[in-house]
Amino acid sequence: MTLITGVERRRRWRDEDRVRILAAIEEPGAVVAEVARREDVCTSLVYKWRRAAQRNGSIDACGFSPVVIETPPPQSPPLNDIDANVIEVDIKGARVRIGAGAPSATIAATLKALRR
Repeated sequence: MTLITGVERRRRWRDEDRVRILAAIEEPGAVVAEVARREDVCTSLVYKWRRAAQRNGSIDACGFSPVVIETPPPQSPPLNDIDANVIEVDIKGARVRIGAGAPSATIAATLKALRR
């Protein structure tokens, strides 16, 4: 607890203290409320100092960076791999080719329809 005596009712912070506190909140994993509590300063005042420092250019403004996610173009498998990933079924003169990625329910329904 800080006891302020005299006519002045507000605490005066030195520039060195402000810089030290702002540097502490910019560290990875730092929580502003914890740093403010440790330094015995109001959290809103720390945010006010940070906005003022960003406006003055003394610290870089934090913001969002654009993220670009690129998906690689689909590649067609080589011809010899196509036959390895396909099941071919001949029932009663009907030929069905079933891809390896086909859902089992679809495969079961197809084979059931061919049996009739």
